[in-house]
Amino acid sequence: MSDLLDDPVPGQNTPEYTVSDISGEVKRTLEGTFGRIRVRGEVGRVFTARSGHLYYDIKDDRNVLACTTWKGQVSGLSVVPEEGLEVVVTGRLTAFGAQSKYNLNVDEVAVAGQGALMALLEKRKKQLEAEGLFAPERKKPLPYLPQIIGVVTSPSGAVIRDILHRLRDRFPRKVLIWPVAVQGSNCAPEVARAIEGFNKLTPGGSLPRPDLIIVARGGGSIEDLWGFNEEIVARATAASDIPLISAVGHETDTTLIDFVSDRRAPTPTAAAELAVPVRMEILAWTGEQGARLSRAATDAVQRRSQRLRDLSRALPRPDSLLNTPRQRLDLIADRLAPALNRGVQNRRLQVVELSAHLRPSTLRNLVSTRNEALRNLSSRLSLRPIHREIEQQKQNINRLADRMNAAQATRLDRMRQQLDAADRLRETLSYKATLQRGYAVVRAEGEVLTTKKQASKHSAFEIEFADGLLNTGQPTTSPAAPKKSAKKDAPDQGSLF
Repeated sequence: MSDLLDDPVPGQNTPEYTVSDISGEVKRTLEGTFGRIRVRGEVGRVFTARSGHLYYDIKDDRNVLACTTWKGQVSGLSVVPEEGLEVVVTGRLTAFGAQSKYNLNVDEVAVAGQGALMALLEKRKKQLEAEGLFAPERKKPLPYLPQIIGVVTSPSGAVIRDILHRLRDRFPRKVLIWPVAVQGSNCAPEVARAIEGFNKLTPGGSLPRPDLIIVARGGGSIEDLWGFNEEIVARATAASDIPLISAVGHETDTTLIDFVSDRRAPTPTAAAELAVPVRMEILAWTGEQGARLSRAATDAVQRRSQRLRDLSRALPRPDSLLNTPRQRLDLIADRLAPALNRGVQNRRLQVVELSAHLRPSTLRNLVSTRNEALRNLSSRLSLRPIHREIEQQKQNINRLADRMNAAQATRLDRMRQQLDAADRLRETLSYKATLQRGYAVVRAEGEVLTTKKQASKHSAFEIEFADGLLNTGQPTTSPAAPKKSAKKDAPDQGSLF
């Protein structure tokens, strides 16, 4: 009875909780007490799970805070956490009861100060440079005169107006504009997608693929330009098959895309100047080159004409070329008739001498002897081998005859061509060609008159034109003159022969 009245053990009346109750109460207390908070610290270990969730630590010199960014929140981060980077993270503090841990669900990450941004930029720059993305040998040359230019920029800013105005002044080209955000969290993915989109276009399609890409933005702070320092933009620029000009910020602003691009322009206007030449300068240069070409052609023709005239002076006159052949022909014509007569007489003497030794009895005896010898040989020889040999010899003779005929025909053709060429040369050098140009030949008594003094001695002339002869005046020659003319005609007859 006394045991029932004793006091219970201290604490026995405290209510009991389950583990899940405690975990839930702790989670509600943390989330209700802190709500949405901002924490500054250095990024420690960073781990990306297979599911796409991002796990990392934020630490200072004494403590570590576990942070989590879910897969759907990663794309909204303006800065992806990297180990050693000082950041300010924003999110909600919560607890994970399965492991008795609390962590911060982060949905926004910002770099803590410009010094941290520059350190991150330098780290990325060294990484990309080590991979060879800055190497000069991988940079592509810009096309001299692109037909289509793709511009990646904001459609509402002054940048696109400056580019279009400069292109219109220098050399108007077709321009495709891909609108993107040029600052903020959406800048980097939109710029990367624009570069990749231009490269996926089909050349010559309904929306043609550009020959050159310009990525442009006006000036601003390093935070404003940070989207062009993201690794995704640098790698998209390096992977572009189309030559790319970066024109981000002012001349003193430098971003990662400037190192990876094929050409950097200090301003968007300068990018337009790099993209196309000046049309008027090209027209002026073309005109100058055309004038030089015309002058060079004219000078060359004049030099060759002068050279031809100089060489023509060294050629002999047509009459002097024909004098020697004409004399040789006359000499041979005079010697031909006596030579024929001597040849006939010599052969007649040979016939007479040979006929003196011939007698009918001698011929009969010779024929009888040859017939007897032939009968003796025919009795010992078979005619078939002889016929075969005769046929073979006949074939050989026919082949030789064909070859001789072909060779003779070839030789005759060659000689005929040579003769035709010589005749054409004769016609070219003959005075007849001179008559065709309006000249005439004046003769008197069969003599060619070349001076006034010679012409004054005659009263009748024979003038030869290109189309015939014209006789003027009355001849004063003596009766013997026709004989002189007939004598002169002898070479002409020899020439005809």
